[in-house]
Amino acid sequence: MSIHLVNPSDTSFGTAVITPRWLYVLAAATAQSFGDPEICDETLEHLDLERVQRGDVVGIGIHTGNALRGYEVGRAARERGAWVVFGGIHSTLYPEEPFEQGGAHVVVKGDGDIVWNRVLGDCAASVPQRIYNGGKVEPADLKQARWDLLPANSYMWASVQTVRGCAKHCSFCSVWRTDGQRPRQRATDSVIEEIVELRRRGFSFIALADDNFYPVTLTDIQLAKRQNNQARVDQLEAMRKERFELMERLSELPKDMTFFTQITMEAAEDTGFLDAMKKARIKGALVGVEAVTAEGLKSVYKDFNLSGDDLVKQLRTFSEHGVHVLGSFIFGLPTDRPDTFDATHDLAQRAGLTFAQFVMLTPFPGTVDFEKWEKAQADDVAKVDGIPLTRYWLIPAYKRPKMFMPHPSMSSEEMRARTQRVWDRFYSLGSVWKRSRCTPNLRARLAFVFISKLYRQMYASSGITTDSARRNRAGAWARWLAIPCRKLFQARPMPELQIPRPKITAQDLFQVIQ
Repeated sequence: MSIHLVNPSDTSFGTAVITPRWLYVLAAATAQSFGDPEICDETLEHLDLERVQRGDVVGIGIHTGNALRGYEVGRAARERGAWVVFGGIHSTLYPEEPFEQGGAHVVVKGDGDIVWNRVLGDCAASVPQRIYNGGKVEPADLKQARWDLLPANSYMWASVQTVRGCAKHCSFCSVWRTDGQRPRQRATDSVIEEIVELRRRGFSFIALADDNFYPVTLTDIQLAKRQNNQARVDQLEAMRKERFELMERLSELPKDMTFFTQITMEAAEDTGFLDAMKKARIKGALVGVEAVTAEGLKSVYKDFNLSGDDLVKQLRTFSEHGVHVLGSFIFGLPTDRPDTFDATHDLAQRAGLTFAQFVMLTPFPGTVDFEKWEKAQADDVAKVDGIPLTRYWLIPAYKRPKMFMPHPSMSSEEMRARTQRVWDRFYSLGSVWKRSRCTPNLRARLAFVFISKLYRQMYASSGITTDSARRNRAGAWARWLAIPCRKLFQARPMPELQIPRPKITAQDLFQVIQ
């Protein structure tokens, strides 16, 4: 019995930006008795079904965006006599759908780090359960990834997770429901060991693929103090201390290493944290700005962010402390007006954002937005080829509308066109070249231009445009740009690299003596 792990994708670029970490975590969770899993990331190349034999196990991880392709792979694998197992966020939210659409024998809900071996054992004995609940695994049980199975020269960045879960409850995000609102931080030693292994293999750029790298805010601690909840204060301060310890250890790694992560806007109020990020060479972060007006932020339950000129100042705080921002903005909020698009672009420029993404409001399953939208559509839902729009992920991409939630003052096509224009303006060659001044030399500036253009092609032209010819051209450009971009990120392997050990402080020594 062979084990196949598949990350489904309609589009294969031959090279990819960031390693899909879950594949290699499940590989680590696979007992040695089953042998090494065969890993297929379809963003590189599609699954070779000839390698799937009767009695094999095919594990398919899906999120809403790739569910339709995942179901196609599942049906094909079942036809070849394999056990078909679905997991991932979408399977957790809709555990019955993989049975109906994807030929599933088994669905795993929640984390797979522990339950995966049980699934494999039951499949080997031909007695699999229908649904397994992996729950939310405790930090000590989160697996290190099997990076020894990674194909060479395929990815620009590697990915390591340091914390799972997010305490926020943004209306457009499902993470706080699927991964929980209790941040689960991995032990620093485990994280560092994994990063060192990746640097040994030639990766110098690492994405810290966290739900929120800044899980404890100063406001959280102040609130607990005002409530006289000392136990909560101690817990939060211990978590905060662990974050600083991790960043101190990152700073001791080779100087050519660069990290990127995802944090909330509140980190701008914690300049000590930003300074620690700079020292750790966490040089960039995706920050969810979402909206530029107070009304827009309130509509997505993110009114802890600032707006207007205060927002510009807050965003500039990141760059002033050495952290470049990839700002994420949402268009299509009920409070948006035609002038919101230009205002957003102008704010992104004034705030000195290094990168930005402009996404159209999409009601993702598991979110508050989706629940409101689904309820509003219940009595008279539109359909495409008999499929209700409230199950839009089952509609082929070329037939799927770009906007699902009706806007009170703009048509879907108007919002799509305006969103595309913002992308075009922000990533025009002149604008990109101007922003490239943040880099230290000409080679780095040229790399910045290549990366910016690749980012735009992969995430704007191929995702927003409704013109199939333009989508195809964008895909071709992305494949072409990906080759030199990957080479720009490659570094000399360091197989001899040792794991830096924690420094012993005077306080540690005193405790040992005592």
